[in-house]
Amino acid sequence: MPASETLAMTALARELKDKGQDVISLSIGEPDFNTPETVKEYAKKAIDDNFTHYPPVPGYADLLKAISNKFKRDNNLDYTTQQIVVSTGGKQSIYQAVMALVNPGDEVIIPTPYWVSYRAIAQMAEAEIKYVPCKIENDFKITPAQLEAAITPKTKLMMFSSPSNPTGMIYSKEELRAIAEVVAKHPQMMILSDEIYEHINFVGGHESIAQFDFIKDQVVTVNGVAKGFAMTGWRIGFIGAPVDVAKACNKLQGQITSATGSISQRAALRAMEMDPKTSEDILTMRDTFLKRRDLVYGMLKEIPGFEVTLPQGAFYFFPKVSSLFGKNVPADSKFAAEYKKTVIENSTDLAFYFLLDASVSTVQGTAFGDDDCIRLSYATSEERLIEACKRIKAAVENLK
Repeated sequence: MPASETLAMTALARELKDKGQDVISLSIGEPDFNTPETVKEYAKKAIDDNFTHYPPVPGYADLLKAISNKFKRDNNLDYTTQQIVVSTGGKQSIYQAVMALVNPGDEVIIPTPYWVSYRAIAQMAEAEIKYVPCKIENDFKITPAQLEAAITPKTKLMMFSSPSNPTGMIYSKEELRAIAEVVAKHPQMMILSDEIYEHINFVGGHESIAQFDFIKDQVVTVNGVAKGFAMTGWRIGFIGAPVDVAKACNKLQGQITSATGSISQRAALRAMEMDPKTSEDILTMRDTFLKRRDLVYGMLKEIPGFEVTLPQGAFYFFPKVSSLFGKNVPADSKFAAEYKKTVIENSTDLAFYFLLDASVSTVQGTAFGDDDCIRLSYATSEERLIEACKRIKAAVENLK
């Protein structure tokens, strides 16, 4: 099983910072906002109210009800509390759903680029992974024809995210319906729809693939509080799923971690009560990310060799940089000294060149299944983003 490349790059950036290097981190997928005060107050009260004992494995009853209400309010999805399981982060939610659905030798379709853990989790389930390349020309989105061509009688699952990590692209209602119509013809397969970035959306209302009644029983909807509520450290994710899948995940969780932390659950209860259409905390964060997106987009377009799409959500850019492969690094390059290489051969080389010679941490595209690109997060201040883009541009211009 591979280590998470995003976490590895973030750890290396921190190591260089500890040595005194002024590294600007664009590698980690974490909002640079604090958890809303109203959420923190719920957590503090939970401690005073002695929510310090074992919770029910799938989550407190009132939290499950709040998530059910959230699904209806935000996504027009009808999930009963028996169809919802709260876990220790969206990653555990995905892991359990895959383990409940996939047997060794089953096929799992993963459109590329993908979030790094999809691949590792499918490998842990001993699945046969079928990668479907989705290129920048199609906004990194899978087409119905591509999906249909990839499905076989052994296909058990397709995993994708919208808004997307790493590309920031969003599937429209029409695009999701077209995918759903393909999957509906193959009742042996399920869809895992990762919607953790739903509130960081710059193009209108979020669309869930489970909204189509003819496909709902073939969908596991994954969400959580980390991204939209700046609650990464609270570790709360959840699924809405067919009852048998939810029961299987509950059983699995009962043997792995049991319930997730009681205080985090009480904090998540408040988050679920916050209406994204009216919550000042959610809207302020989204609007800030939108302003940063536009700022960074303008700067990245000025970097030679960067082919850039305009993200529709989340807080990432995934520029195509393959035109820089084959170029020589400067003679005094720290990258060359460290790795005994003088030529940028792939996205990994480029990411480490930016880290060592520009003091900017990014993530190589191979981590997401597309070596032509790199991922940059704009979840940091405008001042740091401007400086990071200046450093990257200067480093690129030094390539010959």
